[in-house]
Amino acid sequence: MDDGSIAFNNATPIEAVNPAHADLFVADAIWPVFERLRNEAPIHWTPPGEVYDGFWSISRYADIMAVDTNHEVFSSADGIVLQTLEAKAEADKRPRGSSFIAMDPPGHDVQRKAVSPAVAPANLQVMAPIIRAEAGKILDALPIGEEFDWVDRVSKELTAMTLATLFDFPQEERRLLTFWSDMFTNAPGFGPAKSWEHKRQEADACFARFTALWNDRVNAPPKFDLVSMMAHAEATRNLSVTDYHSNVVLLIIGGNDTTRNTISGSIYALNKHPDQYARLRADPSLIPSMVSETIRWQTPLAHMARTATRDFEMHGKTIKAGDRVVMWYVSGNRDERQITEPNAYIIERERPRNHLSFGFGIHRCVGNRLAELQLTIIWEEILARFPEVRLTREPDRTHSVFVKGYETLPVIIPARN
Repeated sequence: MDDGSIAFNNATPIEAVNPAHADLFVADAIWPVFERLRNEAPIHWTPPGEVYDGFWSISRYADIMAVDTNHEVFSSADGIVLQTLEAKAEADKRPRGSSFIAMDPPGHDVQRKAVSPAVAPANLQVMAPIIRAEAGKILDALPIGEEFDWVDRVSKELTAMTLATLFDFPQEERRLLTFWSDMFTNAPGFGPAKSWEHKRQEADACFARFTALWNDRVNAPPKFDLVSMMAHAEATRNLSVTDYHSNVVLLIIGGNDTTRNTISGSIYALNKHPDQYARLRADPSLIPSMVSETIRWQTPLAHMARTATRDFEMHGKTIKAGDRVVMWYVSGNRDERQITEPNAYIIERERPRNHLSFGFGIHRCVGNRLAELQLTIIWEEILARFPEVRLTREPDRTHSVFVKGYETLPVIIPARN
């Protein structure tokens, strides 16, 4: 389903400006829209229309922080994504569960705690050599002097391997996790999703597989994988089937889309800023700050949504109880009030982790350190092998107002070191 044209210019009345058009993201044309919102209407109401119910857009860094850290007023219980009316109608046809990201305390806290050991520092030390070995195999298999799709051959492969490790899911079937993630996040007609019925069929296949994994793990001694952790933890071992499935969806998407699109985004950003690429090649110690700058500059999840639990005043506007509120992380990460030269890509920023991409407050991304680890390792291994990974043409971007990513990224590697 398309969600509107990309017609926009500075003569458009501010009341008519609406950033929730996937076409704008596909065309990489969203930036002047958010610049106008930040400058003219930082708290902006979009009335109900043919595609979405009405919603408030929050576009400045400080205001997004204020909403994100106030879970008492801005609840996640009604979902964390701006859904189309069509998607909501489809969701209402099926039993609905809740993942911990779509919960408020205390339910959120106990469920998040059940899976957080998988991405705690001690386990990341265990995972680092596994990720490094797989990254090396992926990179060593790439063709030299031939165009190929970086998204398919590298970004998807590394994140699928890592996620399969976290789930203790068969590695030979790891790309099923990528496929299911794309099925969950794409509207019919985009990505692999052919229709709503197709999405339902593939969701059922995913849930059947993970129900079997639960049944296997719950009757076995506890292990250090996400399914076993949920099956044995006191807070989650009695989850309803729908709540378990919702947590599976959250973990698949969270472990897949965000990291893979930032890996792709790093190649794109460095090619668009060759001076920064040259600095990185000259000084690989800049990799950690480059990773953080890429996570800001790319912003792999464009927004998160909340619902107001009571009336709330911001910038002279009244957000009413029950209103949907959309925090546009992609805009906050380009807010010149907070970030110097926000549209520039600068891998030596003084505070490179000063970004919104992982969220803040109780819903701050549980896997943020794992994402940074994967990106750090893949770039250490890239620089050890290749003097250049060269973009050959513009990528195909994801048709979404939520996942800000790349469907394809055509590149060529001219030579090995």
